Amino acid sequence: MDPGAHAVFATTRWSLVRAAGAGGSPEAEAALETLCRSYWPPIYGFIRRFGHDRTSAEDLSQDFFQRLLSRNYPGQADPRKGRFRSFLLIALNHFLLDERERSRAQKRGGGREFVSFDAATEEARLALEPTDELTPEVAFERSWARMVLEEAERRLAVEFTGGKDGHALRWEVLRRFLPGEQPELPGGEAALQLGIPENTLKSHVHRLRRRHGEIVRLVIAETVATPAEVDAELRHLISVLAGS
Repeated sequence: MDPGAHAVFATTRWSLVRAAGAGGSPEAEAALETLCRSYWPPIYGFIRRFGHDRTSAEDLSQDFFQRLLSRNYPGQADPRKGRFRSFLLIALNHFLLDERERSRAQKRGGGREFVSFDAATEEARLALEPTDELTPEVAFERSWARMVLEEAERRLAVEFTGGKDGHALRWEVLRRFLPGEQPELPGGEAALQLGIPENTLKSHVHRLRRRHGEIVRLVIAETVATPAEVDAELRHLISVLAGS
């Protein structure tokens, strides 16, 4: 096994779950906030496809995060019983079924907001999905897949630019050639824009895509309990994206 694998799996989402489940400390609060910020798009999309309107989905998403804390779901989670997203999906289903039985007159959220929502962006994404075939579970999976790719691209951008302004333009051009992106200009024009030969551009794109793939694996590794699960989860990610 790669010696660095132990370090990767020491900082998995499951370790955040355990930290959040400890409760009663700033570290636990920070861990829960990280989980909420990362996973609210799949949760919000699931609730919308479950039949709730935008306003209700926003409130219910906040309520769900509050329940995670108030009932200490993180403290009850067991990585041996499945992947983190599966744990979330089961908890979310239970929450929505319970919600149907609750009084609608009760004020939601208790006045506390766990994470700032960008509901408009998620609504725009949902609007592009075929509503006649998109179940809440499929919406959740697709949003999860997008989350993985977007997080990988975010980390790659930080790594590529290194905070240097001179690398920002090159990144903005090269990122269009990452998987899932649609280049707005042909390779020849991109090379001309960067002032490099087209063969050099192809080499840059090849290296960037390879590193992107490595980072995708790292992000996935943070959502499973053991290294043995990474390949299966990566295949699942590809299948979800292929069905989009």
